[in-house]
Amino acid sequence: MDDPLVIVLVVIAVVVIAGAIYWMTRGKARRLEHQREQTADHRRNARGAAQRAGEAELAARRHAEEAERERERAVELEHKAAETDPDRPE
Repeated sequence: MDDPLVIVLVVIAVVVIAGAIYWMTRGKARRLEHQREQTADHRRNARGAAQRAGEAELAARRHAEEAERERERAVELEHKAAETDPDRPE
């Protein structure tokens, strides 16, 4: 082979290899950026879910407290009813 042909082939091979390396690293960078975006979305969704869970827990506590007050009121009314029942055995 002629020396100039070998040089041209080596240069072409180096350019092709450099292009492949560049293309692969650029693809990896895109994938990493996509993963970062997905991670940010997941974190935003997690924060929203945690906030909704906290709000639901607070509402549940309030409902439980209200239910307990109603239960105590029912017991009081039952005692009053028992005390004022004219048909109760003495």
